[in-house]
Amino acid sequence: MAYTFDFSSIWEYREYLYNGVIGTLRLTLVGTVLGIAIGILGAISRAWKLPVLFPVYTAYVELIRNTPFIVQLFFVFFGLPSLGIHLSEWQAATIAMVLNLGAYSTEIIRAGVESVPKGHIEAASALAMSRFQIFRCVILRQALLKMWPALSSQIVIVMLGSSVCSQISAEELTFGAGFITSRNFRSFEVYFVVTIMYFLLAVGVRRALGLFGRYVLARRAT
Repeated sequence: MAYTFDFSSIWEYREYLYNGVIGTLRLTLVGTVLGIAIGILGAISRAWKLPVLFPVYTAYVELIRNTPFIVQLFFVFFGLPSLGIHLSEWQAATIAMVLNLGAYSTEIIRAGVESVPKGHIEAASALAMSRFQIFRCVILRQALLKMWPALSSQIVIVMLGSSVCSQISAEELTFGAGFITSRNFRSFEVYFVVTIMYFLLAVGVRRALGLFGRYVLARRAT
């Protein structure tokens, strides 16, 4: 029997797709801001081998980079309640994304920190700048500018990986697609549309990050 395509049935549930896009972007935004903050601290710890933080970050990075994201998500959502830590779907999804991006951004930013010429650091030190000022004004700006393309790609990867959060009923785009499919039974049409939406989201986020790097990071580094 020939299959009859019907995309019009999706329009009835468009609000779920809209809410899903908003949810995905919220997860990505929070994950990006907090994840990069963790990555910056981790980059300092690993690049300068700070006594207490270095072993902690080393173990953290290795653990996150060598385990699947879905396992990390399930550990946060299903595992932590065993210790008395109860989280909502959104809280668990956000924490898992922050921890995941934090580990990867640590290594990306660390590579940028170590690529800064020592002459720049010595020149800043000769100007009587403190170690914090040197890191903030000289090292971090150059590191972020050099590694921004790689960091942007990782942010997009994490955004696409947020689809896994539907497994714990976090209301993002894939969760919305599953809800619509359970109502109209049009799996091909729904997931075809969602595929296009994820593609547009990825392209849009990558373009926005590229503009941010070009007009914000680049200007501040000059």
